[in-house]
Amino acid sequence: MADFDRFYRFYLGEHANPICRRLHFVGSSLVLAILLAALLTRHWALLWLAPLAGYGFAWVGHFFFEHNRPATFRHPWLSLAADWVMYGQMLRGQHWH
Repeated sequence: MADFDRFYRFYLGEHANPICRRLHFVGSSLVLAILLAALLTRHWALLWLAPLAGYGFAWVGHFFFEHNRPATFRHPWLSLAADWVMYGQMLRGQHWH
């Protein structure tokens, strides 16, 4: 867990721009909506939209607002975990500014 804590501090530094963080939040929310829609309708083809929505919004945030390379290119699993930790913290009111 110490390694994840260190990575998460790095991850937050890579998401200093509030617009980038908000775009991550939108993308992650869409991922959850797509997963729910696929489960409820049993239209499993919807699932291919989940990574498009999640990464699409996040990468727009990085390339156009943060002006950095997404951490997922170097650390895909740690970055995925960090995305959801940040999402949960944003739901609790942190990281919006």
